[in-house]
Amino acid sequence: MKRLPQRTCIGCNTKKDKKELIRIVKNKNGEINVDLTGKMEGRGTYICKKEECLNKAIKNKKMARTFEMEIEDSLYEKIRKFICGGEIIG
Repeated sequence: MKRLPQRTCIGCNTKKDKKELIRIVKNKNGEINVDLTGKMEGRGTYICKKEECLNKAIKNKKMARTFEMEIEDSLYEKIRKFICGGEIIG
C-alpha cells in the first residue's frame, strides 16, 4: 500500500495527509495563489480546512514569514470563503 505524503499545517502545526490541506503557492513573479491541484510551481505552504487554523496563521504572520513578504487581506478572505463555503477560488 502506498503511503500518502504528509504535510504540516502552518496554523496548528499538525501533520496531515497532503490531500486534507489547502496549498498556497508563491510563484517566481511574487504572486500568491491557492493551489487546488497541488501541482503549481513555486514555494508552497499548507493550511487545514479550518477557520481557526487560518486565524492562527494570520495572527502569527506565518504565511508572511514563509513567503518573506506582506500578504494582502484579500488573499486571506479568499481562503476564508473557501474554508467556510467550499467555494472554488479563481
